[in-house]
Amino acid sequence: MALPRIFSSISGYKNRPFSYLFNRLIGSSALQSYINLLQQSTPQVNLEQKLDQLDARVDSSCIETILRKSSVDHILALRFFVWAGQQPYHRHSTLMYCKISKFLDIPHLSDMLIELLKTYKEENLPVSCKTFKVILNICREAKLPDLALKILQKMREFNCRPDTVIYNVVIRLFVNKKDMDTAGNLMEEMAVMGLYPDLITYVAMIKGLCAFERLEEARRLFDEMLVRGCFPNKVVYSALIDGACHAGNLDMAMELLGVMENADFESRPNAVTYTALIQNFCENRRAIEAVKILDHMSSEGCAPNWVTVSTLIDGLIAEGHVHEAYQVADRIVRMQTLGLEKCYSYLVVGFVRVKNIWEAEKVVKKLLENGVKPSGLAISSLIRELCLIKRSIDAFGWLVELVKDDRLLIIDSDLHSVVLAGLSEEGHFVEVEALINEMVMKGVPGRDPYLSDVVKQLTDAGKELLALKLMSTKTQSG
Repeated sequence: MALPRIFSSISGYKNRPFSYLFNRLIGSSALQSYINLLQQSTPQVNLEQKLDQLDARVDSSCIETILRKSSVDHILALRFFVWAGQQPYHRHSTLMYCKISKFLDIPHLSDMLIELLKTYKEENLPVSCKTFKVILNICREAKLPDLALKILQKMREFNCRPDTVIYNVVIRLFVNKKDMDTAGNLMEEMAVMGLYPDLITYVAMIKGLCAFERLEEARRLFDEMLVRGCFPNKVVYSALIDGACHAGNLDMAMELLGVMENADFESRPNAVTYTALIQNFCENRRAIEAVKILDHMSSEGCAPNWVTVSTLIDGLIAEGHVHEAYQVADRIVRMQTLGLEKCYSYLVVGFVRVKNIWEAEKVVKKLLENGVKPSGLAISSLIRELCLIKRSIDAFGWLVELVKDDRLLIIDSDLHSVVLAGLSEEGHFVEVEALINEMVMKGVPGRDPYLSDVVKQLTDAGKELLALKLMSTKTQSG
């Protein structure tokens, strides 16, 4: 009777190759064998020997199914997981380490890992570096640096000598814990044991030291890397440059940039590297020096992006270097990296930020004279600022000029209401009426909180009909 049931279950897969069906049946059989073994075993048996005797392969799906079986003892489940991670045909993924950590609640039941080592000791089971790697990766996923250090120290009891990979797991845990002293001690311990740090070690240490502005130590490690022939990658350079900038040592940052530019192709700086430097120079009010970084970018064949350009232009304008800001904008346009509209729109926004409205209006006029549309952000910034400084008539003029010929690519949805509020507050009711008529005709809705204020001002001024017309724009939009 079993045979028809098997063929019945197979019939649903009639279009699948036989090898697929065979593997599925064998896999299911192996899974059940593992489950039966774990459910029938006790923590005192030589589980690993019995697992080896099954002579059936496990994969991630099989391991996850076994872990979900609530009837399996947790210590046995942990032993099974560590055993599976040592099989030559299988390697646990980061996701699988995450699942074992959650399933066994390792962060709160971390003593389980120490108990596991005691079990190995009591049963005189063979333990290798690979065993410890699996256990330490569980610590890594559970974010347990102190437990990882304790487990690292227990390797001696099993005559296991840790390698660089093992030290890296523990070092990175302490870096993430922001305990750079312990991480540094572990690195020194590696040297005593005749182990050499690799790129992973240096990246973790340098990033951690830079985060705490321990720049001199980070730089010593960087120099040590070069001496040992361990070539830094972009992560190392970026961490050091960022660290130098945050510490205010921009000269060191530029020196490191020079080293980076002479490195191999994969470690050469990109637009993100240069932009970060420009930003830091501008934040330290050294925008003129930041302009020189554009020369570096050009020589490296690296095109600046919109963040690079806007950051530099903002920095120059903030320091009062108006002429130089125009020069940068013109230079970028000549390079054909960004168009006139974008570069000059950045100028408008920069001038508005420092309240240089005269210069901002001059740039907008120049754009319009050349038949170029300013960006929505540029014109919105200008009009809003004009209203704030009680120049709502000028704001109204710009709004009418730009909207009538459909010159704006994007119109701020509440810009009309901002101008309307400014005009009303300053008593320009003729312009208020003209703008309301425009809004009604084009279906532009009035926006709160501006709408309520304008309606009240119109009512107080005896213009109830105009107030009702304005209210109708909100009704139409709803």
